[in-house]
Amino acid sequence: MSLLKLLLLASSFLSAFGSFANVVRAELSGQSVEEMRSQVSHLSADLLPANSDSKHPPNKQLTAYGDDDEETEIRVTGKRSPFSPSSAPTYIIPKSEIEQQNPSTAAEILRNLPGFAINDYGFGADIHTGTFLRGFSINQSIFQINGRSFGSNVSTYHGGTDLNGIPADAIESVELTGGTSATLYGSEAFGGVINLTTKKDPQPLKATAGVEIGSYGYQRYRVGYGGTLDNVNFRLGYERFSTDNNYPVPVGAANRNPADGRLFNGDTRIDNFYGSVEFPLDPRNSVNLDAYKTASRRGLLYFGFPLQRDRLDHDLLNIGATLTTKLGDGNDSILKTTIAFNQDFFNTYGPSGVFFRTGSLDSKALSGRVESQWQISPTYKLTSGLDINSSSIRGDVFSNNPAFRVNTGVVSRDRSLVALFALNTLQLDDNFQLELGLRQNFTNDFGSYLNPTVGTRWNITPEIVFRNSFAVLQRNPGLDQLFVPDSIHNWLPNPNLIPEKGVAYTAGFDFNLSNSFTAQLTYFGSSLSDRLGIIAGRWENVGQVSTNGVEAALKLQITPEFSSFFNYTYTDAKVTSSRTASEVGLQLATVPYSVAKLGINYNSNGYQANLFFNYYSGSRRAIFTATGVNPSEFSPAYLSLDFNAKVPLHKDLSLNLSLENLTDQSYEKTNRIFQPGLTYRIGLQASF
Repeated sequence: MSLLKLLLLASSFLSAFGSFANVVRAELSGQSVEEMRSQVSHLSADLLPANSDSKHPPNKQLTAYGDDDEETEIRVTGKRSPFSPSSAPTYIIPKSEIEQQNPSTAAEILRNLPGFAINDYGFGADIHTGTFLRGFSINQSIFQINGRSFGSNVSTYHGGTDLNGIPADAIESVELTGGTSATLYGSEAFGGVINLTTKKDPQPLKATAGVEIGSYGYQRYRVGYGGTLDNVNFRLGYERFSTDNNYPVPVGAANRNPADGRLFNGDTRIDNFYGSVEFPLDPRNSVNLDAYKTASRRGLLYFGFPLQRDRLDHDLLNIGATLTTKLGDGNDSILKTTIAFNQDFFNTYGPSGVFFRTGSLDSKALSGRVESQWQISPTYKLTSGLDINSSSIRGDVFSNNPAFRVNTGVVSRDRSLVALFALNTLQLDDNFQLELGLRQNFTNDFGSYLNPTVGTRWNITPEIVFRNSFAVLQRNPGLDQLFVPDSIHNWLPNPNLIPEKGVAYTAGFDFNLSNSFTAQLTYFGSSLSDRLGIIAGRWENVGQVSTNGVEAALKLQITPEFSSFFNYTYTDAKVTSSRTASEVGLQLATVPYSVAKLGINYNSNGYQANLFFNYYSGSRRAIFTATGVNPSEFSPAYLSLDFNAKVPLHKDLSLNLSLENLTDQSYEKTNRIFQPGLTYRIGLQASF
């Protein structure tokens, strides 16, 4: 049976079940169906209240929609909380904050969130330097576009999700959560779930264009067109980014050209195409389609010695369609049916001494999802459904090195996964919420396994909330780690690898200190066994990592024009056992102990100015170090200052200016990859 047929069958079943359950529930209570629907619709509404996590019903304020979809607010007790009513720490960057901070890519947006340590952004950005969320790598967290995964789960041939390839211009908002979210979106969410929502709000038809130039060959061009026409909301866009990255670096830096003392092979070119369309089929059904395509061509800095000349081509295609249905005549139950396709193609090539080697990976995934959100009663919401995923990988390996030639050739493998999930959210009283989740996974290569989650949220006072979460998680080895030789690093696969398993937990407080001051404080911890790594040139399950940390997020509206935010994350990610004895007791490589960011923002009448203070404690250098360097050595800590501003020149034309590293002191970002001194970006943005 095809994936589409399975989705339609599951969708039809859940739709019929929702309507039948409404009738049964009405009969058992002695009410008519219409009375029951009317009662519930006034308590739960569309299940998608503004500024709220779609997985959880709000505690203090509920939103109702009548048949004309006109929104009505119903006050229950107290004032509306500015926080998502979840048992896990949830951080949301709305459209207004993204526009004010003026980032260029998703990586620059996410580095403003607590919990993140993002090393691969800006000048010298390199796929090796890493993105970490609460101590876990990018492949141990879930990244989504509009609720569907776009992560590659590739660990060889310089694979992995490149957040620098996703333009900020396409992003409407960002949400970071964890805990029971793993029930809904996958058991590999050790770090958390990050969802990027693309722009699709109704708006007048308009075209946008932007041009930006900067230091060391920096160029960025954007064009877009979209709006709302006859109830159809659409957006199309294209972006071209390129940079030379040939700035001076100190002696000992990665890829320093001895001829001129500049960074070598650090150039990048990225082309992005994106679009979305959303339209109603009738008052109860709507369809959303969106697609994202990127083509990246770059040099690799690496951090080995001597000079690296490898190149990386990365092509990404992500396309999906979602049908949203309001079941029955009320608004207490919503069904979402999604089908999506994701493809990542990686090709790495280059000389190594007298030898030439190349390797390519073509990773594809066809996925389907049926999700039912049902407010069964005023105090009980059930989110349940089905995930289906069929993925494949094709590796094409070549090396003329006699020692590796036996491993060259073409390898093709595939994997299938089906998961059933259910998340129960119960409001036990006015101040206490309980979440219980189960995700049952079935795979063709690692059998079946169950991942439970649990979380609570307790309103201690109207201004103070305590929350905690616990999740049992599992990440299966990538198909490349299992079956595809890596001719670039001379790494061999291992078909005997077992999954990484562990638990992740959080506990913390949300403080609504005033209408202009909010704070979130969270302890996070995890234990990961059978982590994957390289021993003697072969993938192995190498040991265990225990992580403990604290993250803090503060937001302050000082005056109507001035605001400020402060984020801090401390991460102690210790190798507690390892087959590589020298690593035991050490911090994970390239994961810093502390990162912090302070932002001071001004916004008035179209004029914007932002000053950012960035602190990085330094991190342990990875295994590829200069000869004689101790593998426990840390890079130096640094504090940098960045500034950007927006000046309106006309109603539809503005000037953008960015100055990075105002102190003009070159510093090591991570693992011998350096940031240059003071750099600039200047550009124009227009709409018409």
